[in-house]
Amino acid sequence: MPIDIHLHDTGETGTATLTDIAERTRAAGLHGRVTASHAFAVAELSCQNLDSAADLRAEADIALTTAALSATTVLPFRRLAQRGVRVGLGSDGVRNNWSPFGNADMLHRAWLLGWALDASLDEDLEPCFELAADGGAAVMGLPRVDLQPGSPADFMLRDGECVPADRRRLPRRDTVVRAGRVVARDGRLL
Repeated sequence: MPIDIHLHDTGETGTATLTDIAERTRAAGLHGRVTASHAFAVAELSCQNLDSAADLRAEADIALTTAALSATTVLPFRRLAQRGVRVGLGSDGVRNNWSPFGNADMLHRAWLLGWALDASLDEDLEPCFELAADGGAAVMGLPRVDLQPGSPADFMLRDGECVPADRRRLPRRDTVVRAGRVVARDGRLL
């Protein structure tokens, strides 16, 4: 059974908790089955400490997720991925007491991530979309969805010129297909 631990602790408390999670994950043989969501302490680490923390997560195969809540809490997902850590982007706080502003729309979450990172260039916006589109699947051990034979038939159609431009303007999803079935059209669930 997969385990998701939401960790909001920062500073030394958060770092120590993440180390404990890694040690318990290894001791219990839970490699690849543990995710630490938010992990705000990781967002605060300097480069050298970040690399050490990333290597520890990668060794225990602990995934991390970020929700793009603010510039100070976004995980350095590109650097973590370079060190072998599976990283996902989530839409936490969907209509709950902690944060009523979530809407479970991953395109919107990619927009928020770009906004939080002050991304303005295409090469900065594209990784935000890729994290939203593929990061969650990597964290859950699901296949990457693309338009290749054998891939899950999960996709959306929208009017747009390119991915970075879509991240700036949040276009309407004209058609949404899940498992080969159209589930939404013109912004309405069917």
